[in-house]
Amino acid sequence: MAGRVRQPIDIKALEAWVANVVPEIEAPLDLKQFGFGQSNPTYLITAATGARYVLRKKPPGTLVSRTAHQVEREYRIIAALGRSTDVPVPRAYCLCEDDAVIGTPFYIMSYLDGRIFEDPVIPNVLPDERRAIWGDAVRVLARLHRVSPASVGLRDFGRPAGFYARQVRTWSAICEAQAAVKDVESGEPVGQLPRFDDMMGFFGDERHQPVDRGTLVHGDFKIDNLVFHKTEPRVIGILDWEMSTIGHPLSDLSNLLTPYFTARLDPARSISVHHGFLPRATRGLPTPEEITSLYFSVVDPGEKSALELSLKSSAAAAAGGGGDQDRARELQWAQAFNIFRLSAICQGIAARYAGRQASSEKARKYGESRDPLARFAWELVKAVREPSGGRGAGRRGYDLC
Repeated sequence: MAGRVRQPIDIKALEAWVANVVPEIEAPLDLKQFGFGQSNPTYLITAATGARYVLRKKPPGTLVSRTAHQVEREYRIIAALGRSTDVPVPRAYCLCEDDAVIGTPFYIMSYLDGRIFEDPVIPNVLPDERRAIWGDAVRVLARLHRVSPASVGLRDFGRPAGFYARQVRTWSAICEAQAAVKDVESGEPVGQLPRFDDMMGFFGDERHQPVDRGTLVHGDFKIDNLVFHKTEPRVIGILDWEMSTIGHPLSDLSNLLTPYFTARLDPARSISVHHGFLPRATRGLPTPEEITSLYFSVVDPGEKSALELSLKSSAAAAAGGGGDQDRARELQWAQAFNIFRLSAICQGIAARYAGRQASSEKARKYGESRDPLARFAWELVKAVREPSGGRGAGRRGYDLC
């Protein structure tokens, strides 16, 4: 999992800085780079005592987007949640914002000795354990969404309203910048995503968006960003918080459900394709309906908390609309936007690869997935727009309620 350092770090400079800030991490330090992670280079530190830690840093060079690679935000939310909540996170030790130390900002957190399942199907476990693993992931997500930002000192971590409207504007600008990046060898631009303007028009229309809500969100909540206990089906830590903010909770829930929607895509042309998520393909996997039911039961819609889970808008209520139907349509909108966002992230990886800033050998594969994912997002958009009671997406993916 951790091997040779592909992006060298001045180990002596790191040791000197750490000695002044966290003396319990004793030099000499051994450093190995993890193979996973497309965005922020991640390293395993082994101290002289044998204790292990993890270092996360920004990638070197000029960054395409100032909204990505925010290791400072990662550190802040991990430190806040670790102080006084039941949300499992690594221990945050220190943050360095001085580029002069190792070239970019970085932070150090505890190493969690557990299991990371890169395949969300969770192979090689019994069906009951697979179901329990997914169940705890859902419960942990709901617990995160119950945390009041103000209660952990994160009142200013993001704006409490207008999340999806801002996301549309932000990702529109990011995609424009990424599309213009030229390959350092061929000079060819990365290019814009298919149906980009049409999707921005749909997503930007607030009449179609889910009812506005705000809570702490992870930003990339999925099975392989969780560390599970070595023998128990229990989450011991959530990783990769660089996209965290105060935002709409359905953004996290839809991200967790992504494998159910992408299961029918061609794995040769896209990422996040797991045929084990096809209906009845894998024993023990909960259905999307079971996941959403468990999630909402833990959040508890009837309780006033950081998250307002009113499941129908005032307009729908006035028209006599049903809560289940409204929930289904909101989730389908969120899922369509989530697939678009995934295509935009892949476009960003393509842009970093074009500039030879990518931090993984998988970067080319991820970059080439941007167009198929964007086309799939457009199919989901068209399904949401159909006057079919919010159930149109079930023909290509899953109905959610």
